[in-house]
Amino acid sequence: MKRDLIMLGWREMVALPDLGIEGAQAKIDTGARTSALHAHVLETFRKGEREYVRFAIDYAPQKVQQVCEAIRVDRRTITSSNGEAEERLIVKTQIRIGDTAFRAEFSLADRSDMVFPILIGRTALRSRFVVNPARSYLQSPARARKRILG
Repeated sequence: MKRDLIMLGWREMVALPDLGIEGAQAKIDTGARTSALHAHVLETFRKGEREYVRFAIDYAPQKVQQVCEAIRVDRRTITSSNGEAEERLIVKTQIRIGDTAFRAEFSLADRSDMVFPILIGRTALRSRFVVNPARSYLQSPARARKRILG
């Protein structure tokens, strides 16, 4: 039985509940393989057998400033949109877009020169969503958009 895919706009409001992030703007980018989260890596450390990363997020326009911790799942070379390759830490955390929640991998990167602090790549989108590039905020409630944009 084929599952109906959910329609997204090219930008949506998302939540990363495990990191305490609600109502952050994200660019939906089918050209990017890996999702990215604006963060400044502070340190990596071990808790028992697992390696963790502590990072700071600061989305000034959205008034989000906090320190987060997540299990480090990998370290990969990521090629950015400007063609530069850099090694980034990868974490996996829950994401919620509209009523759909799932776990996705995010590279931690300095996105301070980008409009959107979060980029959702095609690996996270696969088998769940389709994207309408002519529309915005199809899965974002009006009250969340108004709080950020209004």
